[in-house]
Amino acid sequence: MNESDQKRLETYLKRTFNHGGIKLKARKQADSVEVYVDDEFVGIVFEDEDGDGSFMFEMAILGEDLPPA
Repeated sequence: MNESDQKRLETYLKRTFNHGGIKLKARKQADSVEVYVDDEFVGIVFEDEDGDGSFMFEMAILGEDLPPA
């Protein structure tokens, strides 16, 4: 993922989730970046395979992180 796309995505995520602590960090894989909220890893953004400039955000939610039912 190029630096321009990474900055655009970071701005979009900060605005969408109304949180200035969102940061994107490069990965070894060139088609994706890691997403952090403050210093906590929360997911990965991948470039869409269609090459139309779209992206996919993947976030796992562990049962142990949820409040009791």
